[in-house]
Amino acid sequence: MAITTTQAIVFLILTLPSCIWAAWSDMKAMKIPNRANDLMFAVYVVAGAALVLWGPDADWTWKAYLWRYANFAVVLVIGMAMTATRLMGAGDAKFLAAAAPFVALGDLGLVLMLYLAALIVTFILHRTARATAIRNLAPDWTSWLPGKRFPMGLAFGVTLPLYFLLGALGLPRI
Repeated sequence: MAITTTQAIVFLILTLPSCIWAAWSDMKAMKIPNRANDLMFAVYVVAGAALVLWGPDADWTWKAYLWRYANFAVVLVIGMAMTATRLMGAGDAKFLAAAAPFVALGDLGLVLMLYLAALIVTFILHRTARATAIRNLAPDWTSWLPGKRFPMGLAFGVTLPLYFLLGALGLPRI
């Protein structure tokens, strides 16, 4: 993996609250709060810089840290275009943009595979819960309403921690 073990552990611990918040909010109200996205981005700004200054990874330099902001910009522009064409919600686009700097470019293929797996699993689990008595545990959730809409924040909120967890396990770097 291109992400280092130290980065994965630190980012996992610090982004998990935002990921849970985004997934929960999206299931409950079909909206991802801007504050959850802002918190995630702030974690990258502060923790990413701290890892450059005090982290043990020699290849995590200011150059590498700053280049990851390009991930943010590219994903934000693509997300805005997808939102404008109604392919994605604005909260989803902002969550992806805030999460983009955490993903090492060399791990993009892995993250896309993790996302597809998370999407399939969370979709099946969500639709199963919606069709059974499980939905009575949270009867006011908007995501239970009939229709084709699915809380993508649930799949996004699972993907990033899974990526960090794999990185924390110290899988071989490619």
